[in-house]
Amino acid sequence: MRTMAALEAKNRFGELLDTAQREPVTIEKHGRAVAVVLSAEEYKQLEALKLASLRAEIRKGLDEIEAGRVVDGDEAFEALRARLA
Repeated sequence: MRTMAALEAKNRFGELLDTAQREPVTIEKHGRAVAVVLSAEEYKQLEALKLASLRAEIRKGLDEIEAGRVVDGDEAFEALRARLA
């Protein structure tokens, strides 16, 4: 993955867009990553993966409910608090 400073990205915007068609480009400001520019196609693929993952998690949750494997909200938060302590 290519990295560009924010000022370089601003001054060479056309090159940034061309490069992003081939690979994601990290934009840095003061030496730390602040953004990633990627092609529209890659973004669509990423969003599709996120949506598929969300749908799978929802389906899993619905299956758990249908199977009767549920807990009371207070009980769930108590278990979470105990794990975090």
